[in-house]
Amino acid sequence: MRTAYQYKLRPNKEQIATIEMWLELLRRQYNYRLGERFSWWSENRCPVNACPLVMPIPQLRDNPNYYSQKRDLVNTKDKFPEYKLIHSQVLQDCIKRVKLAFDRWLKADKNGHKLGKPRFKGKGRYRSFTYPQTKQTCIERNQINFPKIGKVKLIQHRPIPEGFIIKTVTISRKADGYYVTLSLEDKSVPASSCKVEPTLKNTLGIDMGLKEFLVTSEGESVPIPQYYRKSQQRLKTLQKRLSRKKKGSKRCLKAVKTVAKQHKKVADKRKNFHFKTANELLSKADVIAHENLNIKGLAKTRLSKSINDAGWGRFLTILTVKAENAGQKTIAVNPKNTSQDCSNCGEKVPKELNIRTHSCPHCGIVIDRDWNAAINIKNRAVGHSVLKAREARRATKREAHTIAPA
Repeated sequence: MRTAYQYKLRPNKEQIATIEMWLELLRRQYNYRLGERFSWWSENRCPVNACPLVMPIPQLRDNPNYYSQKRDLVNTKDKFPEYKLIHSQVLQDCIKRVKLAFDRWLKADKNGHKLGKPRFKGKGRYRSFTYPQTKQTCIERNQINFPKIGKVKLIQHRPIPEGFIIKTVTISRKADGYYVTLSLEDKSVPASSCKVEPTLKNTLGIDMGLKEFLVTSEGESVPIPQYYRKSQQRLKTLQKRLSRKKKGSKRCLKAVKTVAKQHKKVADKRKNFHFKTANELLSKADVIAHENLNIKGLAKTRLSKSINDAGWGRFLTILTVKAENAGQKTIAVNPKNTSQDCSNCGEKVPKELNIRTHSCPHCGIVIDRDWNAAINIKNRAVGHSVLKAREARRATKREAHTIAPA
């Protein structure tokens, strides 16, 4: 089982200077190695027996790969002695990041989609570095020992669980300071292989929306917090102050940090809300069913600001990970006509987006539109038709009525 714990760091001025120097040198190394790969690819993307039309005939040279670029770090340290100050494994991890970024561009993922072309990192855009290996005794009381940096104070708000081994350590720079992320592993806990079968009793359907954050198949709703919209006036004021500053000045950099802190505050509130909501849902059912939404596509519509503010994608990721760690399960179902189909009789009742009540002319049921959709999502996850699900609900009610004392 793998998990990650993140703690806030309190480095002194010397340690901050060292971290910032490492980040800048690693940024330059990242750009140089990425440029090497781009140069070779642009010169050799044509077959050997074909003449390139966009480039002159190149000189034959080896393809720069992960291992050749790692070996070339020796020459880098000879030409630029400041790279000797960086831990060797941290420098090698920079080469690994280049490899992963380049491979994601050229090779398709499991769904057959290719990601965008990797970009060069501008100043301040390289924000983290990783120690691939570390001692298990690196944390002593309220300090953590980083090779070639020294002991740095940290706020350990929760202890590391017994039996977990520290695999990697990542130092990252954020708007409000520096953080350390520990990747932990416990081999005694097997990877989650949930065998829970969805039934009407152990499954909960959720319909996500913009009027309410989500509505469950039980009729319960979670209000949408809209953290970004509530902080828009504050952000507008801070960005106005930033626009008046001279670009590149100290006051401009200070204003940029203030805006970044406000954005981070909004993101932290949203993330906290997502974790609390996910925990509450998983405490109610073993299987959570949701729609398999094309969130990237929806975020390009006129409702983009509200959709991004709700953070559906991040929430579903958190819900899935926490369900796997708890031995539970999430199921994504086809979202087609979940709001249009009647959850009681199965007939299709077309309605516009502004109509928020489902009123079926065939069976006479009148319920909230999102509640109706949540019930349909649950039925699809279980694999029941509407009529079969209705009979099962009625049978459950009869059993409960029979068991109840007179």
